[in-house]
Amino acid sequence: MIRLGLVVSQFNKEGRVTHEMESRARDAVTEHDAEIVETVPVPGAYDTPLAADRLARRDDIDAVAVLGAIVTGDTGHDEVIADAAAQGLTDVSIDRDTPVTLGIIGPSMSSDEATARVDHGASAVESAIDLAQTL
Repeated sequence: MIRLGLVVSQFNKEGRVTHEMESRARDAVTEHDAEIVETVPVPGAYDTPLAADRLARRDDIDAVAVLGAIVTGDTGHDEVIADAAAQGLTDVSIDRDTPVTLGIIGPSMSSDEATARVDHGASAVESAIDLAQTL
């Protein structure tokens, strides 16, 4: 059984986007007979690499799935956040030799576009499981 850590950005949870992503992720865990050992909520996507790193250090976690949504704003700030989060999560995966999957949707998308992409929560979990099994 694959044991996962789950990091969930809370920033767009009020709009139910990340809530739905988390729900789909949990369904995928059940479907694939995996287990979530710990879920770490973080304020926003920018904060996900540190939480992913803490989980990836643990011996009882085989892979980490990270969920979040970056909706476009009035400035290019969403792109800066997305780039920093993606690079940070890549660094964690390589440094810890542990699969860390990017289930952060965005940037440059509207709330409606984010809502249409909530299935990425399941995709992030499925990718984490596949990588853990393969590696």
